[in-house]
Amino acid sequence: MKVDVLLGLQWGDEGKGKVVDVLTPNYDVVARFQGGPNAGHTLEFEGQKYVLRSIPSGIFQGDKVNIIGNGVVLDPALFKAEAESLEASGHNLKERLHISKKAHLILPTHRILDAAYEAAKGDAKVGTTGKGIGPTYTDKISRNGVRVGDILHNFDAIYSQAKARHEAILKSLNFEYDLTQLEKEWFEGIEYLKQFHFVDSEHEINNLLRDGKSVLCEGAQGTMLDIDFGSYPFVTSSNTVCAGACTGLGVAPNRIGEVFGIFKAYCTRVGSGPFPTELFDETGETICQIGHEYGAVTGRKRRCGWIDLVALKYSVMINGVTKLIMMKSDVLDTFETIKACVAYKVNGEEIDYFPYDINENVEPVYVELPAWQVDMTKMQSEDEFPEEFNAYVSFLEEQLEVPIKIVSVGPDRDQTIIRYTEE
Repeated sequence: MKVDVLLGLQWGDEGKGKVVDVLTPNYDVVARFQGGPNAGHTLEFEGQKYVLRSIPSGIFQGDKVNIIGNGVVLDPALFKAEAESLEASGHNLKERLHISKKAHLILPTHRILDAAYEAAKGDAKVGTTGKGIGPTYTDKISRNGVRVGDILHNFDAIYSQAKARHEAILKSLNFEYDLTQLEKEWFEGIEYLKQFHFVDSEHEINNLLRDGKSVLCEGAQGTMLDIDFGSYPFVTSSNTVCAGACTGLGVAPNRIGEVFGIFKAYCTRVGSGPFPTELFDETGETICQIGHEYGAVTGRKRRCGWIDLVALKYSVMINGVTKLIMMKSDVLDTFETIKACVAYKVNGEEIDYFPYDINENVEPVYVELPAWQVDMTKMQSEDEFPEEFNAYVSFLEEQLEVPIKIVSVGPDRDQTIIRYTEE
């Protein structure tokens, strides 16, 4: 058996949670392979809206196994709040959710360090969500991390040593803080975590594959936020690309099957950093309002712009995408024309590849396409698609050289149209 991978191709917020939820009936296992609780996946179905931060989006589908992999960083306090709200809505998490012993824990002092580092950067700040993700991955790489498995062995001493190290750093930064409430909630989260299955996820995943089970790996954030291949330094702290599924779950590269790449019919970005197709005019504001472009976890307003095919081609290449999924097509329903960036102009020279650095010198080169000006939100099949929309989809497929398998025409689970029938 192969594992299929589902990930975002832009700067995050592409709608991965909804798609995982739609695809999950085809799988036995859903596994999250990287990221922390800054990555909110919003799902809407049966008149309810759910926001998931750390828990895989397959949790709503009955008897599926859901795994939080070793590549994830977990905040016990935020996990407890998230899990309890889901349990209150009738979902039995303790039976369905397994947590890797090798996943790293976000400590209360990691959150303080996050704020301190951002404050020290001043105008050069990255625009993190302040959840402590970056400092936790820093400790992981510097071999100072605290892992879920440590909860089972000599935990108090391990925690105290890590806390003391962090407090020495905070003292050097002259950063004032109060840990009292954060620490109280954190230790309550630790006690709650103990009720779940702690597993060696690399063994569990491979044993499930050996038993013929189908696995869907779920990424967080997006390719352009990858620590190696994204718009550095305005990136997240983990590998958001397909290769991250191998390192974040213990899956061999030859086990990767389909790679589903998700993108919006336009483009958004949260926080600081370059964004070549960003719109600062009424069009950008209209996209924001129609698309409800506000963070699921933070509520932060997202920056909006036209689709960037230079960046998308790059993402398709890096990830080995086999099938594309286009989200939020309906947001463009009312426009007369739409634009797509097909090249960059850098210092007067036109390029069609993603460069080492994208900064204010990058000017997008657009093609303009006729829009469809039809309400697509009630459509049930691709037979109903207007001619102009079909032309837009065909244009994207030609540019990206990968078929668009699924089109989303609204936030609900039912507003999802699968385009091609399987052979």
